[in-house]
Amino acid sequence: MAQYSCTYCQNPVVTCRIQCVECTDFDLCLQASHCFACAVEAGPHRKEHDYRVLDDGTFNVFDTKGSVVWATVEEEMLLDAVEQFGFGNWEDVANHVKSKTSTDCQQHYYAFYLHGSIGQATFTSEPTKRVIDHTCPNGGPLSPSLSTSSSAPDITPLEQHELGYMPLRDDFEREYDNGAESLVSGLSINYDDEDLDIAFKLAQVDIYRQRLKERQRRKKIARDFSIIQNSTSVGVKRLQANKKKQSKDDREFQDRMRVFAQFHAPKEHEQLFDNIHKERKLKHRIKDLMKYRKNGITKFNDCADFETEKQNRDKKKDKKVASSGNVSKRSSLGSKKENDEDVNIIIGDMKKNGVKHHPATTAETGGELLSEREKKLCTTIGMKPACYITVKTCIIKDYLQRRHGVPIKIRYPSHLDKTHRRRILNFLSENGWIGNVAAF
Repeated sequence: MAQYSCTYCQNPVVTCRIQCVECTDFDLCLQASHCFACAVEAGPHRKEHDYRVLDDGTFNVFDTKGSVVWATVEEEMLLDAVEQFGFGNWEDVANHVKSKTSTDCQQHYYAFYLHGSIGQATFTSEPTKRVIDHTCPNGGPLSPSLSTSSSAPDITPLEQHELGYMPLRDDFEREYDNGAESLVSGLSINYDDEDLDIAFKLAQVDIYRQRLKERQRRKKIARDFSIIQNSTSVGVKRLQANKKKQSKDDREFQDRMRVFAQFHAPKEHEQLFDNIHKERKLKHRIKDLMKYRKNGITKFNDCADFETEKQNRDKKKDKKVASSGNVSKRSSLGSKKENDEDVNIIIGDMKKNGVKHHPATTAETGGELLSEREKKLCTTIGMKPACYITVKTCIIKDYLQRRHGVPIKIRYPSHLDKTHRRRILNFLSENGWIGNVAAF
């Protein structure tokens, strides 16, 4: 065994020595002069340098009081031999230690490892305490499904067989993520596993636990929202009957909002639909009240009379449209016919009053309201100034309504020639009364 001496006091180091990490071949002693405890400095060595403790295994671990002395190296060999050859095989243990007999090994092991302080701390004579159930919620559940108590859904045995559901275990024959167990089924901790291998296996176990949590979460949602009962044949019929009682908009809205059921309790989810239904009713009511106010109604008693009169007007309008023989064609061409009738009525009134539709001079009725170019246009196409003013007014009025987004067609007299109509439109467009003629 190598002998070392203290670099500072030059005394031999019997047990442990302190070696400086930063200085080369610099050792300090713990006994004799206590150089390390005094924080000595010599040459390049400083007391704040890093150090390490080195041991040759020659000092004693236990106080044997003058009996057989056991060094640290011998203690380590004794424990290795007991582990390797088994407790009680003292001959092989002594052969492994070499420096001690089988009797010495037996007495030392009994005195210090069984009946000594180590044995008292390791083996207790008191009765074993009750076993802690680590699968309960307080002990940190190994499986998340064990931490929650649930009642089996009320379904018949035939329905249980259809769904593959086992109510006493609250399990299905085929679960969500059914192959999750294969992730950990082949795992085992071996004695030669390194830290990286153990960390990898623990990560796999954690992934498996997360999958179990997701499986349990889906079960809870299915149970809370009665999805298991509704999946049976009877449940499907009952659910379809309930859906028929609802309106189409409510059914579509509930289908779209079903994805948010995982964030709500069942009562909260139902309350959400009730609140949205109330909101719709309030919006419709506000819209009706605004309509009444727009029509000058300020009292609730007058609302019923207004609705009655409105229904009567709608009925008369429907009868008038039905009498035309084609409701769809009447609805699409009604505005145009009404506009043409208005123009024809105006022109008819003009004819009754003696204004004939033939070429005339600009000195007649309405001529003073026209410009020289308009008078020339009326003379060219042979139209009375009053008739031209009427046609011009209808065209400009309809054009302004179209500018404001009203879907209406330009009104023309039924007897007006297309060539004259085009010339009037071009004239109004060139003078800035209306926009581009191509839009008409």
